[in-house]
Amino acid sequence: MDMKFVDREKIYSSKKRSSKFKPLLEALDKLEVGGDAIEIDYEDDKSVNSMRTAVYQYNQEKGVKIKSGKDSENKKIYFYRER
Repeated sequence: MDMKFVDREKIYSSKKRSSKFKPLLEALDKLEVGGDAIEIDYEDDKSVNSMRTAVYQYNQEKGVKIKSGKDSENKKIYFYRER
C-alpha cells in the first residue's frame, strides 16, 4: 500500500449538508438581527444535533451568529440571528 500526506485543501468533497437542509439554509439567509425566529418541529435529538451542526457550518461560512433554542416539551427548535 502506497500512502502519502497531502494538503486537505486539495481534496475535493462533493458531499454537502445543503441538500438535506437546503430549506433551512435558505430561511437562515432571510433572518435579521432582532427580527423573527425560525421555528422547526423535530422528532428526536439526533435531528436537532444535525440541524445545529448545519447552522454552525453556515455561521462559519457566512461570518454571522445564528443561535438556537429548544423547546423539549413541544419538540420544537428555534433559530434566531444575533449578528
